[in-house]
Amino acid sequence: MERPYNEASDVSSPTDLEFGSLANSLTMLLEAAKSEIDHDWEAAKTSLATAQFILQSEMERRSGGKNSVTGGLAGWQMVRIRSFIDSNLDQTIHASDLSAVAQRSTAHFSRSFKQAFGEPPHAFLIRRRLEEACRLMLTSSASLSEISLSVGFSDHAHLCKLFRKAFGQSPSRWRRERETLWRR
Repeated sequence: MERPYNEASDVSSPTDLEFGSLANSLTMLLEAAKSEIDHDWEAAKTSLATAQFILQSEMERRSGGKNSVTGGLAGWQMVRIRSFIDSNLDQTIHASDLSAVAQRSTAHFSRSFKQAFGEPPHAFLIRRRLEEACRLMLTSSASLSEISLSVGFSDHAHLCKLFRKAFGQSPSRWRRERETLWRR
């Protein structure tokens, strides 16, 4: 049976327009990841992580936030915090700096951060520094001392201590093993 003509059905609703915009953004991010995957793994990974974050945030928003934890950070705050951390890895970053980026009081920020990211700000920052150090060890010929300073560790020993704790081996051994794999 044919549906009767309804003038309102031919007009896009705000929800349809919103979904179209979201779908376009996700499509662009996934296409970028697809084109980057062969020559820039980190860029592809970033595109995929951003697409995942957008989709997850939208699903939570549409479900009325039933799965979100009360008192956490909003999506825009999480994006700004990640961006700030990644742009300033080589600097000293305090919780007060992050709370200012999120426009939250320092007193409530750490709890909100942990609810949103699943770990305290300091642990998140250390993990991001270690991830960036790993990326640099694989993609550059810089010395471990240079890499240590460029990702915000006070010195090579500081990187070694935290790297060994996280990965169970020294950064130099980890780098050598991966260089051997890349040459094959």
